[in-house]
Amino acid sequence: MKKRDAIFLLLCIIGMPFAYGREVSPFNDGWQFRKAENLPATLHEDWTPVEIPHTWNAEDMQVKKNIFYAGEAWYKKTVVPDDNWADKRVFLRFEGVASVAELFVNGEVAGNHKGGYSAFAIEIGNLLKYGQENTLLMKVNNQARPDVIPVNHTLFGVYGGIYRPVELIVTEKINIAVTDYASPGMYITQTNVKRQSADVSVKIKLENKNKEAETIRVLTTIYEADGRVKARQASPVTILPQGRQTVVQHFVLKSPHLWQGLEDPYLYQTLTQIEQNGHVIDEVTQPLGLRHVELRAADGMYLNGKKVPMYGVCRHQDWWQYGSALTDEQHDTDLAIIKELGATTIRFAHYQQAERMYAKCDSIGFLVWAEIPFVNRVTTQEAANARQQLTELIRQNYNHPSIYIWGLHNEVYTPYNYTVALTAELHDLAKTEDPHRYTVSVNGHQAVDQASNLNADVQGINHYFGWYSGEISDVEKWIEGMEQDFPHYKIIFSEYGAEANTDQQEEAVGEFGRYFSQFYPETFATKFHEIQWGMIAKHPYLLASYVWNTFDFATPVNTQGGVEARNMKGLVTFDRKIRKDPYYWYKANWSKEPVLYLTQRRATERVHAITPVTVYSNIGVPQLYVNQTKIEGYTKGTTDVHYIFHDVRLKAGENVIEARAMHNGKTVEDKILWRYSPDNKQPGNSSQPGKKTQEHIGL
Repeated sequence: MKKRDAIFLLLCIIGMPFAYGREVSPFNDGWQFRKAENLPATLHEDWTPVEIPHTWNAEDMQVKKNIFYAGEAWYKKTVVPDDNWADKRVFLRFEGVASVAELFVNGEVAGNHKGGYSAFAIEIGNLLKYGQENTLLMKVNNQARPDVIPVNHTLFGVYGGIYRPVELIVTEKINIAVTDYASPGMYITQTNVKRQSADVSVKIKLENKNKEAETIRVLTTIYEADGRVKARQASPVTILPQGRQTVVQHFVLKSPHLWQGLEDPYLYQTLTQIEQNGHVIDEVTQPLGLRHVELRAADGMYLNGKKVPMYGVCRHQDWWQYGSALTDEQHDTDLAIIKELGATTIRFAHYQQAERMYAKCDSIGFLVWAEIPFVNRVTTQEAANARQQLTELIRQNYNHPSIYIWGLHNEVYTPYNYTVALTAELHDLAKTEDPHRYTVSVNGHQAVDQASNLNADVQGINHYFGWYSGEISDVEKWIEGMEQDFPHYKIIFSEYGAEANTDQQEEAVGEFGRYFSQFYPETFATKFHEIQWGMIAKHPYLLASYVWNTFDFATPVNTQGGVEARNMKGLVTFDRKIRKDPYYWYKANWSKEPVLYLTQRRATERVHAITPVTVYSNIGVPQLYVNQTKIEGYTKGTTDVHYIFHDVRLKAGENVIEARAMHNGKTVEDKILWRYSPDNKQPGNSSQPGKKTQEHIGL
């Protein structure tokens, strides 16, 4: 083994990134912040020290509707660049600044960017004074504007700030492109992927800022997960001093280890280096997961020829009291909660999310729907920005094997001629940038033939039967109608769900929507999901379905369920502390982990002496005990994990409800407490805000 490969193997084992020839370092500390419409007269007053990631809306977007600050703010940082950088190239790469940014270096405009969710890179070397103190100023504005998507704060809030990490990148004058829409500068394309072989092409974009043409060698090595070399190719190149040049290297990999989603998320690593005079002067590493994805109409998802279930959830990135300025640990927590649930696919809605999320999905094995924030409303001024953000989304994330589809828009309609033409253009753009993945567009109507939704490969439909209108079970008639009338369409149920306020409970719920009542009991949402998933699971016509949403999130211009600035359709509360009853419904249906769960654990103050008790169990028939008395007889609900014990009698006062089941020779149990009194208050007062409630105390 060569020394170079041994070093790579060691670093793979300990999980450390490395790069030869370029310096990449965090640039997140030492920043100061000032919320102001104009630059202060002096740069030395009224600044607050902050560390990136940072948002100024961490609280005001989450507590009361329409009181948040959306406008201009400034960030300042001083830096003394190394004298050795004077003959090199220096860049700042911002992973996310919301939503319009302009960077100044020593008072000179260095660059700007429109869009709060995609990365951008700005070269600043020519504006720096080396060996001296330099002042960097970043002007940021998150005010809604008609030419930058999203064009309002209606479906979700655009948290202002430099809310994702910043990197300082220093390269030689010959380098792999940094400013190609802030992409890695290399694109790995895979075709003809089979267990016998796979064709892989690596396209590298190169730049030369010297005055003369230079001779270099481009060396690309594909490494196994343990660091062994799978394939290697070297290409001599004469690189000109003008423009950006492209080198393409082709590989045929024999007997490849395929990326099989959650079952086996095997990753190769692809390392491309530029060598000159025997020295590595630049390099970039990207993941390679070899897989073939096929969506078959009215059938489902096939990964490498094997059908896989598409158990889907959507994810908004914000956290209670943190907004969108999250740590790696918080992103990892969200993915761990989703994995525990048993989901196999995630819709990252409605915007490009943190780079860590896509990378972790590669290594975990989730199938990902990635999309741009073209949502909710059309202004006719957003076309250029929509094209820009779609290009950024694709180029920055092209190499992630977890991504199977690019989202073009969500619920945009009139004016139809403009919107239809723009979505057709976005589809063509996506197919030009990446001809090997699907595209999807989403409408919020029941109709399959909605005009602005027919230009993508796949159609997503958002509908909330039994929430905004109709009854919960209406979903089945809708699916059966599509099966009859549109048998050859690729359809995804892209959003469905119901609000669930854990501080609102009701013992017996109907099937009619609750949206206009502002009373959003968790128990209604539980019934909603029990019925709808039971019907969805029976219809492979839907290629995938996505629960809206994994987590409660901020809606800063709305009030939902008596809570301002909050959407509570999440399976988990905004602070990630409570997994609601519907969470365990899906976990019991989807997960391979043992689940035994009693529902209505927060509906503690019981109104009815005779009541049903519902148990979710994926480990066989549960035994139910009420006050240590075994309850006989049950009926099955909408799926095989759904057990309902009817006509259970409660005594006045405290009642202990216990469920037990055997799993691998051990007893698994869950227990909750209910208090019954004929004097208990009617629905709406069963549980008060701030009152301690019972979490899952079984598994």
